[in-house]
Amino acid sequence: MCGIVGYIGPREATEVVVDGLQRLEYRGYDSSGIAVLCDGEFDIRRSVGKLQKLRERLNGEPTYGHQAIGHTRWATHGGVTEANAHPHRSTSGDIVVIQNGIVENYLALKAELTAAGVHWHSQTDTEVIAQLLDREAKASGDFVIGFRRALLRLKGGNAIVAMHRRQPGLIVAARLGNAGAVVVGLGDGENFVASDIPAVLDHTQRMVFLEDHEVALVRADSVSYQQIDGTALDKQAQTVAYDPVAAAKGGYKHFMQKEIFEQPRSITDTLHDRINLEQATVQLDSLRLSDEQLTRIDKIMVVACGTAWHAGLVAKFLIEGLARVRVEVDYGSEFRYRQPILDDRSLLLAITQSGETADTLAGMQVAREQGVPCISLVNAIGSQAARLSDGGVIYLNAGPEISVASTKAFTTMVVGAYLLALKLATLHGRMDKVTMREHLQALLELPGKVGEIVKNTTVYEELAERYRHTNDMLFLGRGINYPTALEGALKLKEISYIHAEGYPAGEMKHGPIALIDEEMPVVCLCPHDDVYDKMVSNVQQVKTRGGEVIVITTEGDTQLREMARTVIEVPATLPWLTPILNTIPLQLLSYYCALRRGTDVDQPRNLAKSVTVE
Repeated sequence: MCGIVGYIGPREATEVVVDGLQRLEYRGYDSSGIAVLCDGEFDIRRSVGKLQKLRERLNGEPTYGHQAIGHTRWATHGGVTEANAHPHRSTSGDIVVIQNGIVENYLALKAELTAAGVHWHSQTDTEVIAQLLDREAKASGDFVIGFRRALLRLKGGNAIVAMHRRQPGLIVAARLGNAGAVVVGLGDGENFVASDIPAVLDHTQRMVFLEDHEVALVRADSVSYQQIDGTALDKQAQTVAYDPVAAAKGGYKHFMQKEIFEQPRSITDTLHDRINLEQATVQLDSLRLSDEQLTRIDKIMVVACGTAWHAGLVAKFLIEGLARVRVEVDYGSEFRYRQPILDDRSLLLAITQSGETADTLAGMQVAREQGVPCISLVNAIGSQAARLSDGGVIYLNAGPEISVASTKAFTTMVVGAYLLALKLATLHGRMDKVTMREHLQALLELPGKVGEIVKNTTVYEELAERYRHTNDMLFLGRGINYPTALEGALKLKEISYIHAEGYPAGEMKHGPIALIDEEMPVVCLCPHDDVYDKMVSNVQQVKTRGGEVIVITTEGDTQLREMARTVIEVPATLPWLTPILNTIPLQLLSYYCALRRGTDVDQPRNLAKSVTVE
């Protein structure tokens, strides 16, 4: 969601901050702004739209100084206007604030401040923080004390960064709850604050991650940390090994295109050092739960959102089918409110690319409060989900995923879930070494098979041209490929804005069949598995009603060629792995449809990469 960047040091701060915001564009935003402290006054520039608009504003009205904070906003409170863009300044002009998250009690605080004579310049909850902080700083006589006191008045998850014009040389930052990350980047005679690693990775790889209710006091030559009550903290820096070049497009037209084609590498990296074919074992050394503890688990609650939820549905098939352990899959936004039944033999599995998804983090907190261990499948190193995972983490190792629509994160989530399912199958006595080797060998062959699929994109370009004016599309699958149908429909609607629905194929006759006519393309997932014959029947039913059928099936299939207008073949693999191979064509179909329709592929309207608010 929103992006935060702060800088303090010898360089011109404007350039550093705006460049950092540029690297956070993938998070989604509708406006941007910067506040620079110069000669005891704040120079603020804000603009609606893409960051280029802010750059143009700065070219005409430059700002100079060595201390600045900047922000890209995704509207929650108040419309998309310059007045509502961050940073926000208190009425006195002493305080500027940027924020990610939502102040849940902002109406009560605003009423209190209004009664005290405050006049408002925006419709945002962020301005409430600025005005409240101004009042608390004056009352306490100290900016830092006032900052902490203001934080104590706020409800909801927030990441907050602020400066005081009468206290130059200091940027304060804090994290409240799980709604927004705060990363402190440690340089040489300069320091940085950001909401995500890529913003500062060009300048430093030494990072400190704030936890809930922690405050950072950032100066050019030092950073100190304290709890919200003022207790000093000793936090250790981590070295982040991301390569900044990995975030570049590398010759591809879009990040999404690049990330689709990166999947052979990302899957390889997920498998790295986790498979021992000789001993027929899966090694998940980052799990903190012992084998004995994992063996006691008889129910797993999967909590996720969006694409990660689809990966969770695949995980259910894998874990139940291979390990025979019960699995329930919940949207994070539902799990936290439905009073889930958990006990001492339960485990919560959180799945999230960013590790900062608010609803998923809230679900993890529910489990922790009931003493249930949490493990996570997460891509972002050092993220809040990883830190909340007392049972350990399975890092996806997919590298930075910049496009809002997830591709390589989804397939690596499924690979990670597969590894977990195999480990549990062994611990629960459900798999011998011969069978395990068969699974592990199939996993090792997977990157090469994904590479075969992405070699030729001609068929997807042709389909995009054929269906460029299509308004609706239906995706059907059975068994473990029912979630694949859901994911294919989500990708298409996310980036091409074509209305699409995914269904289990057995449900077609219970409603969706009424939609099928010559104007309705239907994508059918028909791998050679134990429900292949039933899917063939579904294809025939669609054809009989005039629907155009696009089939994705296993290479060498001949039966479906007589029924479908288009047949896309993927390499043969174990049925358990077909969701990964079948997903790649759906990603390519969505990408080329979006490209042909002229939409913003990497930053589709109304969407954000990391959803850090409800």
